[in-house]
Amino acid sequence: MEMANREEAEEEHTAPGGEPPELVVISGMSGAGRSTAAKVLEDLGWFVVDNLPPSLIPTMVELAARTQGSVPRIAVVVDVRGRSFFEHLHEALGHIESGGLRHRIVFLDSTDDVLVRRFENVRRPHPLQGDGRITDGITRERELLRELRGEADVVIDTSTRNVHELRTALESVFSGEREPDLRATVISFGFKYGLPVDADLVVDCRFLPNPHWIPELRAHTGLEPEVSGYVLAQPGAKELLESYGDVLRTITAGYRREGKRYLTLAVGCTGGKHRSVAMAEQIAARLNDDGVDTTVVHRDMGRE
Repeated sequence: MEMANREEAEEEHTAPGGEPPELVVISGMSGAGRSTAAKVLEDLGWFVVDNLPPSLIPTMVELAARTQGSVPRIAVVVDVRGRSFFEHLHEALGHIESGGLRHRIVFLDSTDDVLVRRFENVRRPHPLQGDGRITDGITRERELLRELRGEADVVIDTSTRNVHELRTALESVFSGEREPDLRATVISFGFKYGLPVDADLVVDCRFLPNPHWIPELRAHTGLEPEVSGYVLAQPGAKELLESYGDVLRTITAGYRREGKRYLTLAVGCTGGKHRSVAMAEQIAARLNDDGVDTTVVHRDMGRE
């Protein structure tokens, strides 16, 4: 009986002679860039539907399947504007999964202070602030989206990204003919500028001596051999790379087993200029050697 039910569900999403479409759900904090993300995917050839009630997602997938390949990729923007509809998202996605169709969730996030500035700049209220302040609306929305953020396949922090940088980040995930089984982003950052909110893992390199206090190294960055050589020669640097490399192999193997295809690893030091940059490059190189398609982003380099 269970097998029959599964086959029946699959037929709902696959028309005769057609293949089920690929589905991406775009969500996240208001003001974090959902509209930009939707435009990027549209430019990449996705059929994008903005603010679709979640209960209608299975219907949209079924209709796309009936086109026999004319609509192979669907992106749906779901957010708090749906209010009462939003609570039905998990039910809708569960229904789709029961039919054998996998989906991905992209969650756009940003720090509270950046979101407040963005709403103030456009002079619009937050959709959930009611009679309160913008911060009240942000707090309510964060609580509402907490579970969805934890389930997201891709979390992108737009706090320090402009529109063009967000486009580049999304294109790195969704462009290309062959989708790698696991993709990683390694971000170097400075703790004094705050943790990247989209990090799955964080490595702290502040236990290493700081090249900032070496006059001949201060003006250089961790991308330059003078600094990277100094950092890697310090006690504990190579030991960290070797031991953490073993940890990452265990983690990435688990990600693959669970079908998780995206990993964001943050590597931090005080200012994000020397130690974290050098170590991020080394960690990224090891991930690439282990077959993980890896991109490096130096978030705070150049801010000092």
